[in-house]
Amino acid sequence: MKKEIKKRTPMPHQAPEERIRNFSEVALGYTEEDALCEAARCLQCKQQPCVAGCPVTIDIPYFIKLVAEGQFADAASLIKTANSLPAICGRVCPQEEQCEQVCVMNKLGQPIAIGRLERFVADFEAAQSNGSEPETHQPENPELAKYSVAVVGSGPAGLTVAGELAKMGYSVTIFEALHKPGGVLRYGIPEFRLPSDILDREINYVKSLGVQTLTNVVIGKTITIEQLLENGFEAVFVGSGAGAPAMMSIPGENLNGVLSANEFLTRVNLMRANRFPEYATPVRIPTKAAVIGAGNVAMDAARTALRIGAKEVAIVYRRSRTEMPARAEEIENTIEEGVELHLLTNPVRFIGNDQGWLTAMECIRMELGEPDSSGRRRPVPIEGSEFLMEVDTAIIAIGQAPNPLIRITTPGLETTKWGGILIDPATGATSVPGVFAGGDAVTGAATVITAMGAGKIAANGIDSYIREKYGMAIEG
Repeated sequence: MKKEIKKRTPMPHQAPEERIRNFSEVALGYTEEDALCEAARCLQCKQQPCVAGCPVTIDIPYFIKLVAEGQFADAASLIKTANSLPAICGRVCPQEEQCEQVCVMNKLGQPIAIGRLERFVADFEAAQSNGSEPETHQPENPELAKYSVAVVGSGPAGLTVAGELAKMGYSVTIFEALHKPGGVLRYGIPEFRLPSDILDREINYVKSLGVQTLTNVVIGKTITIEQLLENGFEAVFVGSGAGAPAMMSIPGENLNGVLSANEFLTRVNLMRANRFPEYATPVRIPTKAAVIGAGNVAMDAARTALRIGAKEVAIVYRRSRTEMPARAEEIENTIEEGVELHLLTNPVRFIGNDQGWLTAMECIRMELGEPDSSGRRRPVPIEGSEFLMEVDTAIIAIGQAPNPLIRITTPGLETTKWGGILIDPATGATSVPGVFAGGDAVTGAATVITAMGAGKIAANGIDSYIREKYGMAIEG
């Protein structure tokens, strides 16, 4: 029995040879039996390190206890008191680096599959609703409805701050630049990891809290933050993400066939380029594609390239596999699907034909030196090791920075040299009174759950700011 309790319940998956031909979800989710078996492994320890390891402080032991007792709907309700997006977090958050990393069960075998259980109860709740709209929720303090807050961006940070403030009772309006809400959750994460119907379901829950969403509104162009504050909003939260891709600045980068992962994934995920001409967004089907980078975005781009019909796909990364920043699960899925890893390799120029199309990539071999500021060993070029790699598509996935539009249209807003908004980490407050920020707009590209944690901090900061502004006259 002791040996049995140490075994982590596996997650069912689509077979690799099947899933590379479709955009259906790869991980199929726990059954009720799977969930009960996995929840029974939890020791219900008094220290609760998993809660401290969760950026949104879910009461993890209690929700797992409810699962073990078969009270799945109650477990879902409990999670939602701390996290408005449980089905999303259960799918894309790096639990292995957070709550699961500090789980006491690590000492006895493998940690509790907290993310998988979170996904299970969220999906169970949705299945029980039979597709009906979520019930309208009553706020904690209806008196707060006369105070309005604007949220810029409908990604994980924006949805979280909106949901938290709406639960308190504030009137909240989300302004989204694109034609559908979701931000990076919709344009940056493929359907096979986060189906759009799951995202829509979570957004509908946030709307059921009383949040309004306005799409096709580009803050800084359609209307400025200054104008929002002048037109009745007590505070503004900036959760506009990091949508400006970093490029390599090497020769040939302007060739046809060289594109950023942001553009590639947005065309396929949001604009349905994989279903052209049913959707009017074309995308060139690669024959031989190279994805430069080794984070989650790189894995998503490589796996998407396979699914739209690429014959060969390779990840090109200048460090070794040990330093790859993507989730271990995503790396394993990528390799299972047939993507090759070209490690300790770095492109130095792109080569094209007379028509301006990419035909090859010149790379150089690398070796690892001393650690750099990231703690990873610095890649050093090996002189004379250049070689050519035949490719017709190169997808650059080496990072993103915040779009400069809000920075240049908001007087007094202090930012870093690379464009991240400077905030008080305890409140999310920026240098402009009444303006708060969080998520990738502050940190640069990071994880969904980190952005959500920042959203919770900012919601409390905005609440305190409005209360102080009105001399603590607000009850509740």
